[in-house]
Amino acid sequence: MLITATEFKNNIGKYLALVSEEDIYITKNGKRVAKLISINQDKVEMAKSLFGILPADASLEQAREERLSRHECID
Repeated sequence: MLITATEFKNNIGKYLALVSEEDIYITKNGKRVAKLISINQDKVEMAKSLFGILPADASLEQAREERLSRHECID
């Protein structure tokens, strides 16, 4: 579903209820600026969406180490 930021702001309760059924894309000035997804989104489906993006040899441990090292650089 695609809605404007104003529509979202004016009807937030409605969209918080609808997000359990489908993702909601929020636009501002005609450009997508946010995506509202259910907290219960299937993690397997989320992982499938990354196939082809991640290197074949990527590991969970390697990703965790990279994330932590980036975080240390920011602090």
